[in-house]
Amino acid sequence: MYQAVRARLRALVCGARAARRRLSARRDAGMVTSEYAMGIVAAVAFAVVLYKVVTSGAVSAELQGIVKRALDARM
Repeated sequence: MYQAVRARLRALVCGARAARRRLSARRDAGMVTSEYAMGIVAAVAFAVVLYKVVTSGAVSAELQGIVKRALDARM
């Protein structure tokens, strides 16, 4: 009986260790720091381009026209 309990306990411990290794490997599957940096640079560049487009004269005038028409609409 002692050997059966010992074998069962060993199987549980080995299973727990294997599960911990799988979880650790899954956590490391994300981006590394350099990839985060490149992602941030790309996001900032996109934000700058979008800001320039939205604040340009033609787009700004069109957006103001849309807002003005929406506020002047009769209900």
